[in-house]
Amino acid sequence: MEDWVIVSACPVGETMRRYITPGCHLVACDAGWRNLQRLGLQPDLVVGDFDSAPPPPEGDTVVLPHVKDDTDTQYAARLAVERGADRVTILGALGGARLEHTLANLSTGLWLQKRGVQVLLADEHSEIRFLLPGSALTLEREDWQYFSLFPLEGTAEGVCVQGAFYPLQDATLHPDFPLGVSNEWMAEGGPVTIRLAHGALAVICTRAD
Repeated sequence: MEDWVIVSACPVGETMRRYITPGCHLVACDAGWRNLQRLGLQPDLVVGDFDSAPPPPEGDTVVLPHVKDDTDTQYAARLAVERGADRVTILGALGGARLEHTLANLSTGLWLQKRGVQVLLADEHSEIRFLLPGSALTLEREDWQYFSLFPLEGTAEGVCVQGAFYPLQDATLHPDFPLGVSNEWMAEGGPVTIRLAHGALAVICTRAD
């Protein structure tokens, strides 16, 4: 499996190091290289227009134009697809001062999933995966407290959730009503399995504070 880790500019703490596995292709987007510097890690590549930080003083760097269609993270995602990535983990892409960047990164995650890449976005408190028709997603309890489902392309139809406190069978989730928010595992802690027939889902696991 070809694993890529893309690190963007939102804060990435020491506990996030667990997502950066040996042998992965490590790419920093713009100020994301500072996150890796604080962790004592050297990226294989840095990409960005460097509007939020100067480029690093050394290493392999691609300087992007300020006027472009792709965000820096989207550019890195395209590069991962072109170079055969099977799995992409994106760190430093959630939260921060600019909500539009978080939404843009969710779009990038969905774009990757549609191209057959297994995608994970993570921060200190949550993980986001994407589910498309034709496959199932299994969620282990681990140390999660909640999981939530949000439709990304209009309605999500034929949604089935098994093993959860609030099961669903052939349900329809609408973008204007958050029916899928804050579900839980059953008390015995077995896995939850999610499927859908039409549409696309963001599946968010959240830890307790």
